Amino acid sequence: MKAWPDGRRGALSVTFDNLGEAAEIQLGADPDPGEHESVTRSLPLVLEALERHGVTATFFVEGLNAERYPDVLRGIDGAGHEVAYHAWCHEQWGELDPSEESENLRRGREAMGRLGLEPRGFRPPGGELSEHSLDLLAETGFAYVSPAGEEAGEEASAGTAAVLPFRWPEVDAFHVLPVFEDRRRELLGDAEAGGLEAIRAHLLGAVRRAAEQGGYAAIVLHNGMIETEDELVDELLAEAADRAEEGELWLARCDQVAAWLSS
Repeated sequence: MKAWPDGRRGALSVTFDNLGEAAEIQLGADPDPGEHESVTRSLPLVLEALERHGVTATFFVEGLNAERYPDVLRGIDGAGHEVAYHAWCHEQWGELDPSEESENLRRGREAMGRLGLEPRGFRPPGGELSEHSLDLLAETGFAYVSPAGEEAGEEASAGTAAVLPFRWPEVDAFHVLPVFEDRRRELLGDAEAGGLEAIRAHLLGAVRRAAEQGGYAAIVLHNGMIETEDELVDELLAEAADRAEEGELWLARCDQVAAWLSS
């Protein structure tokens, strides 16, 4: 791993996954379009918290939102945050064939492009890439990918994509939702949901690990959970901002980290 800017020990990206009703549609629900609380109620609280702490974040959003919430995506970008791609309608990436992957990536970039946005990064729902994903991402013009994994760096493919992984225990929903029971048992040795205390321990631990031990960390939040996590999110952002102010941590959006790794 190359040194981070200004000699900082570690790098951290604050990221948010999912927006609107896309993930619910993928699960078979039929929510009213354009009125999802994660957008109308939660997102303003998230943006206020980020502004309060002077933190810019990366929002991985489904391409469907370019049609249902175009002004919201422009607003996220206008506030200095990165709008990145999270599949068209939260399709589980590891279940798609190469032609479906290619069409999904193309459709999302084109829809966001019509808003004047150029997504540079992609995070696969479910965290898994196929053996074709890196080639397809490079062909479609993405500069980096953020799958589940351990070490940040570069991978040679049809082009060179920066790889900015996240760790499952550093995802807030991992400690809450029943769907992660098997993964919690595998990674933590206990399938029980740890709730807010587990979220706090693992995500705050990621901030401190990056600042004190170096390397790269991406913490993954969901804006739909902000009202149960508001004090915790404030604590995380304050810790990250303080560590950055002290010169220990480079607090950067994913596209900024990818550009540094690829330079």
